[in-house]
Amino acid sequence: MKKIYTLFIAIILGFSSCSDFLNEINRNSITADVLYSTPEGYENLINSCYSYLRTWYGKSDGYAMSETGTDMYTEGNPSYMGLYASEMQPNQILFEHMWNNLYGGLNACNAAIIRADAAGLDDATRKRRLGEAHFLRALYLHLIVEQWGGVVLYTEEMKEPVRTAQRSSVEDFYTQIFADVEEAITLLAGTPNKDNGRVTQLAAKAFKARLCLFRERWAEAASLAKEVINTPGLAFYDSFAETFDMANNQGQTNTEAIWWVDYSVDVTLNNAFDNNGNPSAANSTVLGNGGNSAFIVSGMCYWMVGGCGIWVASSTDDPRMGNTSPWNLLKPNLAWLHMFDETIDQRWDGTFRTTWLVNTTTDNYDVAYGERYGVPGGLQIGDTAFVTTKYAVTDEYRAGKRYQIFDRNDIFMPDGKMKNRDVYVATYKFQDNTRATGWEYESARDFWVFRLAEMYFIVAEASMKAGNTSEALSYMNTLREQRAIPGHEADMRITAGQLNIDFILDERARELAGEQHRWMDLKRTGKLLERVRACNPDAAANIKEHHLLRPIPQSELDALVNKEEFGQNPGYR
Repeated sequence: MKKIYTLFIAIILGFSSCSDFLNEINRNSITADVLYSTPEGYENLINSCYSYLRTWYGKSDGYAMSETGTDMYTEGNPSYMGLYASEMQPNQILFEHMWNNLYGGLNACNAAIIRADAAGLDDATRKRRLGEAHFLRALYLHLIVEQWGGVVLYTEEMKEPVRTAQRSSVEDFYTQIFADVEEAITLLAGTPNKDNGRVTQLAAKAFKARLCLFRERWAEAASLAKEVINTPGLAFYDSFAETFDMANNQGQTNTEAIWWVDYSVDVTLNNAFDNNGNPSAANSTVLGNGGNSAFIVSGMCYWMVGGCGIWVASSTDDPRMGNTSPWNLLKPNLAWLHMFDETIDQRWDGTFRTTWLVNTTTDNYDVAYGERYGVPGGLQIGDTAFVTTKYAVTDEYRAGKRYQIFDRNDIFMPDGKMKNRDVYVATYKFQDNTRATGWEYESARDFWVFRLAEMYFIVAEASMKAGNTSEALSYMNTLREQRAIPGHEADMRITAGQLNIDFILDERARELAGEQHRWMDLKRTGKLLERVRACNPDAAANIKEHHLLRPIPQSELDALVNKEEFGQNPGYR
C-alpha cells in the first residue's frame, strides 16, 4: 500500500505490512473483511496486536523515549533525547516512527475487538482473544498518552486516511484505559498465570496495579499488587543475577516474570512492522532485524581500549571477545552509580560490568587507525585487561596495576558531565552469552514488561501514599533483604524515617534499570525536572517544563486540514 502521510498512517499500514503473521496477499478492506472473518485469519490479526510492541520494548527508539534523559542515563542515541537539546523537535523521525507504530498497534487492537464476534471462534476462544486485545489496546493507549498527552483517542478501526483529528483529554484516555484493562480481567478469568507470552488475567491485574499508581488510586494499587505477589509460582531467585541469566531467559519458566514481550531464537519470527523493524535512531539497519536489542543499547565500546581492543574479553564468566557488539547508547550518570552500595547490594554486580579480561595474545592490525595492537604489558589470557570504576583512584594505585584503569576522573568531568563517551561503567544485565559470536545484533531474550519486584514497589509506594507506613516499610524491606549480598540482610533494611518517594525512586533505579520504566516513573511522580537537574548535569540546563510531553510528529500535523486547531504540544516549534 502506498504510504499516505496522515495522522493515522501507521494505522493504515497496520494491514499492509504484517508479513510475519499474514500471507503476502493484497490487503484492501474487502480482503481484510474476508480474511478476519475466519478463525485462522483472526488469529493472525491478534498476533499483529502483539507485534508492534517489538518496536518499543528492547529497541533503541523505545529506550530513547523511556530511559535516556533521566536521572540514570544521559545522552543516548539520538543524543538530543538524553540532552533535551534544541534539535528535539517535531521533524525528528524518531517521533514519527514511534507514533506510527504505537497507533498501528492500537488500530490492530481496535480491529480485533470490533471483528471478534464475526470471526467464527468458539465462545471460550473469543473471550480469550478479546481479553488480550483489550489489554493490549490499554497498553498502547497508556504509552501514547504518557508520551504525548491528550492527543487522539481512537477506538474504532481505521480503514482509510483521515484528514481531521480532535484531541481528547488525559482523563478521557485513562477512562478508556481502565475500561479496557478491567474488561480484560473479566474476559481472561481462568487463563493460566503464564502462557508463552500471551496476555493472562494475572498480567492484566499487574497492569491495573501499575495504572493505579499513575492515577493515584492507592488502595486499588496496593490490593492488586499484593494479589499478584501471592500468586502461586511467582518467587524471587536466590540472586538478582539469576533473574536475567539466559538460562532463565524464557518468561514461561522465569519465576519472577509476570508478562513479557516474546522473542524467538529464530530471529525471522521477531520482526516488527516498520521496515522490518528497523529503528530510526540507531544510525544502522542492523539493529532492526527483530531481536531484542537491549544488550546492544546498554553496552559500551570496550573495543576502544587499546585501539581496536580486540584483545579484551567481556567478563570473568564469558571468555569470548566481549560476546557483544555494543552501540554505546545508554551512558550511566555518576549520581545513579552512587545510588548503589555495592558492599551490601548484589544488584550492583548484577547490573554493571567493571572488569574486562584478555582473551588473545595475538597482535591485530587496525586498518581504520593504521596501527597494530597486541596485549599490553605482557598480560596473558585470562588476566585483567582494564577496569572501570565510579571512584577516583590515586596515581600510586594506578601505577601498581598492570591493567588499565578508567576511574571517575577518566569517565566524568569534575561537574559530573560525561567526559569519556566510549568507555565507562556500563549496564550489562541484559547480556546474552548464548549467541554464536560477539557480532550478532539480535538476542532471543524475552523482555520483561511486568515482573515480581515491581509489585513490591507498587505496594510500598501506594501504602506509603495512603498513610500505611508499616505496610510500605514491610514490603520495601522484604525486597531489599532479598537483594542483599548474603550476610548483609540487616544492612539492607531501612527505617520508616528513610522511606519517602525519593528513596522509592532510588530503589526502583537499582532494581529496574534498563527495563523501560524510568522516564514515565519520574514524570508520574512529578520528579522528572527536579531529578534530571540534580543528577544529570549534561541535561540539567536544557530540560524545561514542556519536555514532560514529546513533540507531535510534524508529518502527522501537516497532513491535517485542521492542523491549526489540533495544534502542536506546547514548547515545540
